[in-house]
Amino acid sequence: MKQSATKPKGATSYKETALGIIPHSKLVQMELEGTKNGLEYIHTLVNNNQNTPITPHLICELHKVAFGWIFPTWAGAYRTIQVTFSGKEAPPYHQVSELMINFCKDIEERQKHLPSPHQEEFITQTVSLLAWLQHRFVVIHPFNDYNGRIARMTTTLMLLKLNLPPIELKAETNTDRKRYLTAMHKADHYDSSLLEKLIGQALTEAFEHFSK
Repeated sequence: MKQSATKPKGATSYKETALGIIPHSKLVQMELEGTKNGLEYIHTLVNNNQNTPITPHLICELHKVAFGWIFPTWAGAYRTIQVTFSGKEAPPYHQVSELMINFCKDIEERQKHLPSPHQEEFITQTVSLLAWLQHRFVVIHPFNDYNGRIARMTTTLMLLKLNLPPIELKAETNTDRKRYLTAMHKADHYDSSLLEKLIGQALTEAFEHFSK
């Protein structure tokens, strides 16, 4: 079974949730609340232990905390269907578990090789790591939905673990989303420069905000 993320242009979208079948306009507000829940969960984790490892279990739990109250039947569990997104087919669903194990191992290994925070190249290499994390997560597409949101939340978790401020990668408006998707598409072709630029700009804004 294959599921596409594409909707007919101009169509009114409805989804079945724990609260019944609701229109897209209402779901958007619930999704924002879910994202807030997920970010609060991340901050609690780091406050309790800044060295909390990023594991497949943690990522599934984050997805469940954020969206399980909306979609209790599948939130927090890896997809068991084939999906396409942005014109691309995700890896076979039976490979997701192994891909996520390797993804988390890669994060841990890449973090070990980051320069010291006192070194000039620390921020540059951290931005490169975050761009890789964002893109790789979305390529794996481990969940039925909200992969982009969880990728961005995992980015926040990584930043907090590195004692850096959380960032906001804008992807809600059509303009911001188009720019983000363009950056991700370029990364598909082994060019992460635009994605790194977006993350770098967001990190600069975060530093400026917290320095006020």
